[in-house]
Formats: sequence, structure tokens, C-alpha cells
Amino acid sequence: DLKLAVRTALVCLLAATFALPQNMFADSHVVTSADLQKEAVTASQTRQQNILDVQQFLSTPAAQKALSNAKVNPEQVKTAISQLNDAELAQMASRAHKAQADFAAGTLSDRDLVLIILGLVALILIIVAVR
Repeated sequence: DLKLAVRTALVCLLAATFALPQNMFADSHVVTSADLQKEAVTASQTRQQNILDVQQFLSTPAAQKALSNAKVNPEQVKTAISQLNDAELAQMASRAHKAQADFAAGTLSDRDLVLIILGLVALILIIVAVR
């Protein structure tokens, strides 16, 4: 009796598996092309904003002076910024925001800001050169 019950249950399970549409359970995991496009647009906008943020930070008078004193070509830095990947770019933008906020709050001196700028520029150029 037990073998017959197990066989019957197995046959019913297999019949139900093959009778149901294959995509019935997959619909909840499907990503539409509209969702993909929206994510791509969002990622692109975030990247562009991060590029703009880093470039604006490096366009400040203090940054321009630091670049000039270090004999670094600003155009080379600008080109290097666009070559960073999204994660690196987000990190650089975050550091630029923090430095600007700290400087505005008075917790950084001009000298500290120049060191941060030069460190940021060096890091950008090293990352790009290593690739």
C-alpha cells in the first residue's frame, strides 16, 4: 500500500509539473526592457553627475593653483576623470564632496585642501595609468 501511494503521488506530481506552463513561475523574475532602460539612464546620469562634481572640485581656484604648482596638466586630469570606472568615480566624487564640506566648515586649512587635491589628482592619474 505504501509503495502504491508513493507511486501515485509521484505520478501526480510529475503530471502537474508537465501540465503547468513553464513560464508560470518565471514571470516574477523577469526584468522588462523598460526597467533595464530606466536603470541604464539612472546609471548614466549618476556617472555624469559624479564627473561634473569631481571636475568642479578640481576647477576651484585652490585646485587650479595646486595643479599649477605641481606642474600637472589640467586637461590630462580632466581626460583621466572620464576614464575612471563608475565605482572609482563615485569614490572620487564622495571624497571631493567631503573635502569641500570640511573646508567650508572650517575644519580644513588651505594647506590641507591643497594636499587633498593633489592626493586626489595623483590617485586619478595612477588609476588610469595602471590600466
